[in-house]
Amino acid sequence: MRASDSERPGLRPGRRPDWRPTILQIVPRLDTGGAELTTIEITEAVVAAGGRALVVTEGGRMAGQIAQRGGELVEMEAGTKNPFKMHMNERKLVRLIRGEGVDLVHARSRAPAWSAHSAARRTKKPFVTTYHGAYNETNVFKRVYNRIMAMGDLVIANSNYTAGLVKERYDTPDARLRVIHRGVDVRSLDPARVSAERVAALRSRWGLRPGERAVLHPARLTGWKGQSTVIEAAARLARDGGLADIVFILAGDAQGRTGYRDGLLQQISALDLADRVRLVGHCDDMPAAYVLASAAIVASTEPEAFGRTAAEAQAMGCPVIATAIGAPPETVLATPGCSARERTGWLVPPGAAGTLATCLAEALALPEAARAAMAERARSHAVHNFSLAAMQQATLAVYDELLATALSAAFAATASVNPPATERADEA
Repeated sequence: MRASDSERPGLRPGRRPDWRPTILQIVPRLDTGGAELTTIEITEAVVAAGGRALVVTEGGRMAGQIAQRGGELVEMEAGTKNPFKMHMNERKLVRLIRGEGVDLVHARSRAPAWSAHSAARRTKKPFVTTYHGAYNETNVFKRVYNRIMAMGDLVIANSNYTAGLVKERYDTPDARLRVIHRGVDVRSLDPARVSAERVAALRSRWGLRPGERAVLHPARLTGWKGQSTVIEAAARLARDGGLADIVFILAGDAQGRTGYRDGLLQQISALDLADRVRLVGHCDDMPAAYVLASAAIVASTEPEAFGRTAAEAQAMGCPVIATAIGAPPETVLATPGCSARERTGWLVPPGAAGTLATCLAEALALPEAARAAMAERARSHAVHNFSLAAMQQATLAVYDELLATALSAAFAATASVNPPATERADEA
């Protein structure tokens, strides 16, 4: 017997039983980054809940994952800031929304959000934004440009820090704000699932000799991510005789910033650290990288809106040292905010190479028992507070608010039969 509309999860009462809510997400590219990965993860969740997921993007390294997760890719010059092309994108999106029966539009970046907002208004569709970054506002034009991310019918902030920014800058009422912390896939980010062969392959690729330990700084090569501070901390450790077996791995793409990359290489050379600090480019096996690392660093000199690296490192049980600005204080438990027996990492002031070096020395000198206890606490903290499944379900609940659907419940029902990554990792 066929279930009625009200009995089928994900369906709005009164809809045909074969109706599926269609969610359109738009993001400039799918190369790397939190917004891009979240786009893929929500695609997966929409499909699992019985919906249809469209993603508008220019493409990129991770674009193939949309189809792998059951979504549909629509290529468009989504990242353009050219006013004429943005207007053309609006017209294309209107045709797409009408032609594909899109029920809700979700924008994840500023440039495409302007076109998507206009298209959603013209077609009378709900419009959601996710405020993924802190977005500098150095002048009035930047402020106007950024404001689009606070113009959603509902605005998702990826941390309490981000929500505070949105309220302060745009007087966005709490009624339109939803805080959903970035999710961490602890099934793939599980040290028990990383083979020795994967770790050995990465050690070989990065040129690590037997007995050498790695300190990992995973971030794209751009000034505010703090690579220069990490290099200076390495120099301080070297002067103190603390680098005998340590190699600093700066893992991340330059993304065209060749001048910045060259400047880092010059700094490394000037400090005589060529054998101790390496720029290795993009890493495509981060779980193995965290297992390999004796410590991970988040050295951002500007606020992180969430700081996925800190949560990922904790999920992998890797000691993490993060700057105490933006959202990392929400994700890393550190003294004096908690006791030494509760901490999951360290927090340091931005740009403070000396303090970073001191904390690194402490992390690297942890006795095995203390390191294992911190790893267990850190993983438990990440699993129970920043799970991927919780983020997916909470985002679907935002869609439900605007569409009167039950996607969140449908996702939960699916997860109860086929447990999400987080639950499977908890049971392991």
